[in-house]
Amino acid sequence: MAISTKDIKKLRAITGAGLLDARSALESTEGDFDKATKILMEKGAQIAESKSDRDALQGIIVNYIHPGDRIGVLLELNCETDFVARNEDFKKLAHNLALQVAGMHPIYIAPEDVPMDVLDKEKEVYSAQLQDKSKKTAEKAMQSKLDTFYEAVCLIKQPFVLNPELKIEELIAETVGILKENIKIARFVRFEVGNRS
Repeated sequence: MAISTKDIKKLRAITGAGLLDARSALESTEGDFDKATKILMEKGAQIAESKSDRDALQGIIVNYIHPGDRIGVLLELNCETDFVARNEDFKKLAHNLALQVAGMHPIYIAPEDVPMDVLDKEKEVYSAQLQDKSKKTAEKAMQSKLDTFYEAVCLIKQPFVLNPELKIEELIAETVGILKENIKIARFVRFEVGNRS
């Protein structure tokens, strides 16, 4: 099947993939955009995994002030090189992450950042709720409740506000796939008028 330049451009616009990757994905799926998009997202996730151990000591700090001037966010996003820190895809990711923090109010970056005492309290509550269940059912339900908790409080586990089918960790992996560098959220702070907690 011949793949048109128009189709390749369309897939690149959807995924941010390179020209050859977009062409290859379309050819291997015989022009099916959904399948090609899935292939490119999986490839991005694999690249992100392979880069995850590399140092990310460069980056930028972005700010976002929500309309109405009552919520503001500062966020530091790191990458490996100053060159990538100046890239528009990287800056767009940083802006989208700050927007996410403003809108969804995460407390931690990732599940491993949740303090053990906070996690223990959550597990206590869930255990009390599940005490009438069988051990197997309770274990499964406990994991489901913990996943829901992480989604509420951990930035990388949240659905992206501009595309809820995509989790923040997948959004980051997508950008890693495009830029071919490790990208890490270093820290963020969210301010809300009148909220001192």
